[in-house]
Order: sequence, then C-alpha cells, then structure tokens
Amino acid sequence: MFSSRTEWPLTPNRLSEILRERRARGLPVLDLTESNPTRCGFTYDSEKILGALAKPRALQYEPDPRGLLFARQAVADYYAERGVKIGPDQIFLTTSTSEAYSYVFRLLANPGDAILVPQPSYPLFDFLAGLNDVEVVPYPLLYADGWQLDAPALESRLGTRARAILVVHPNNPTGSFLRRRELQFLLRHCRNRGLALIADEVFADYAFGPLRPPTDGPDEERVASHAEVEEVLTFTLSGLSKISGLPQMKLAWLVVTGPAGDRREALARLEVIADTYLSVSAPLAHALPELLELRRSLQPQIRERVESNLRWLDGQLSPPSPVSRLKAEGGWYAILKLPSHRSDEEWAVEILREEGVLVHPGHFFDFHSEGHLIVSLLPPRADFETGIRKIFGRVSMVLE
Repeated sequence: MFSSRTEWPLTPNRLSEILRERRARGLPVLDLTESNPTRCGFTYDSEKILGALAKPRALQYEPDPRGLLFARQAVADYYAERGVKIGPDQIFLTTSTSEAYSYVFRLLANPGDAILVPQPSYPLFDFLAGLNDVEVVPYPLLYADGWQLDAPALESRLGTRARAILVVHPNNPTGSFLRRRELQFLLRHCRNRGLALIADEVFADYAFGPLRPPTDGPDEERVASHAEVEEVLTFTLSGLSKISGLPQMKLAWLVVTGPAGDRREALARLEVIADTYLSVSAPLAHALPELLELRRSLQPQIRERVESNLRWLDGQLSPPSPVSRLKAEGGWYAILKLPSHRSDEEWAVEILREEGVLVHPGHFFDFHSEGHLIVSLLPPRADFETGIRKIFGRVSMVLE
C-alpha cells in the first residue's frame, strides 16, 4: 500500500525509549541537544514580530513564484552587507531550507541520480534525498586538529550518476567552514563533470573569529558566501530560522548564481517548480524585511551565549581530563571526544539513564569513529554548566 521511499525504521532507539520513560516517570531531563532559540531564554521583541505579521496588504493575494519582490530585495540587501552582490531576480523564497533542497533536487536529478553530501553532517539529507528519489553519496570530512575535505575520497565518489556536490558552511555539527583552496578544488570538478554546487549557509552568521585568521594565507581564508560563486551553477540556501532565530516563521530562500546561460535556464525551470506550490504565505512575505532586521538584536545574544558556554567548557578541559573537544570555527554545537572503549550510543544512553542529561551520540551525524557526543551551546549558562559537570562526573566514574 505504501511507497518504498517511506520505508523508514519507525521503532524508537534506546535513547528515545529511555527519554520517554524518564518523562513518563516525571524525572528531570537536562536537554543539552536544545537548538531551538525560542526555548533558550533569549529576548525577542514580540511587539515588532507580531506587528510585522499584521500588514493590511497581506490580506491581498499577489502570487509570485519567486516571492514578493520587496521581500526578495530585503534578502539581496542582506547579502550586500556581507559583500555579495546579487539581484532579487536570483532569489526564490521558500517555506524552509528543506523545501529549497527539494526544489534543487527536483531541478537537477532524475530518479536514481546522486548528490554528494559531507559526512559527518546533519542526517536530514538522507530523508530529503529519499523523498525526491535521489541517492545520497557521502564524502568524508577528516579531522586533524581541525576539519577538512578528504579530497581523494571525494574524487573517487564522482560517479556517472552524480549531479551535484553539497557543502554545509559551516558544517553542522563540526562547525567547519570551507576554505578558498577547497572551494577551488570543488569548482574544478564541477566544471569538468558538469556538476552543480549546493551550499547550505544557515549558520554562516555564527563564525568564531575573522574570515582569515592572522596566521592563515589567502588560500586558507574561509569562503564568505557561496552566493558569490559565478564559475559553476550554484544554489545557496539560508533562512530566518538561524539568521534571526525564528524557526517558527518557516521562511527561507534559495539564491541562484553561476554562468549566465546555466543560471537563466535554472531560474526558468525553478519558476515552474515554485509556481506549482506557491508555498510562502502573504503575511510572512510582507513581514520578511522586518523579521530579517531582527537579526541585529538576536544574533549578538546568541553569539554571546555560544561563545560564553564554549569558553567555560574549554576551561574545564584540563590536560588530565579524559574528555576533550574537537575544534570548531562556528555554529551552535560542540563535539566532545570521550574514551572510545564505549560506543557513542552507549555513552549517551548511560549519561541519560544515570544523570538525566540528553546529548546527541555521534552516530546521529554519521561519525566514522566511536566516542563522540554532540552538545548544543544554546542552553542558558546554568543549565549548560550543570549538564557538562554531570557528563564529566559520569565519565570519571566509569573510568575509575
């Protein structure tokens, strides 16, 4: 009766079962996976947010496949502030980056074609690709005092069915940005094989430090935005969820850049796809300029919280500690490295069962080796400190 594309394993895993049991028994859970900024104690200007949604003109239906022009202009202005010049005609509004991914997958790939995606990374790609009848081919990111592309491994995965290479900038959860030299490597292969580049930049505003650290040369500079790429057909995704800390508003966008001919063809085909759905509501489109402007008050709060929690965490990681942290350059997450004589799931299960602290096991993000736990840096400082102390205490107890 049901399609094969929805044949997912639906039985809960051990971590989910323990979490459900604790909550059913009324036991406390300290959630260090929390990545929803609306639940982390930040100050929102509710009057401005609700006022932006109450525009009288939103009562009129003015369908535009790409989204209302003045809303797209606000997105173009956002990129202009980052030093990237694009026109509103290169932008499509979508209800989420997930929808934007679906548009791009449908545009580029036939059933059975492949999209190369980084590993480790967010597991959403497997579901999105499957729902669009596209295969996911992972290419590894390597860690050696920092993250980088495994260039030979990526080259070996560029089969005849590959249609695009996807990058997450910065990656979730590794917090690693693409370097200029890495981008040039990808562009060379995209040109030679007729591939598109897809760039997810939802966390791009949350970098730790400058684009070019003082000791790095030009080739090691972090890419400012893939929306500046003109050499190959490129699709850059972002939205209000992270930029303005407003995931509930369900408003994102897709920027198309690249050679004029390819870009023109892609825009024309995307317009048909978007016109089929016309998914962005009028109140949100009219509110977009003001909601995007709210980033100026939200981002400083988020950055202060993330960097403060990260500094405190690093202060606890003295050399004798059995726990270490993998380097990150941005985003909202920290990766803890625990002794690998236990799997990451075993660590996460015991920490939740015995300490009441919820963390992500590394396999959730397809880590290659064991002993990785991922924690969000968004929780309030007191909750974060309590949770981390409980994790460290449990690790020390196990190793005694």
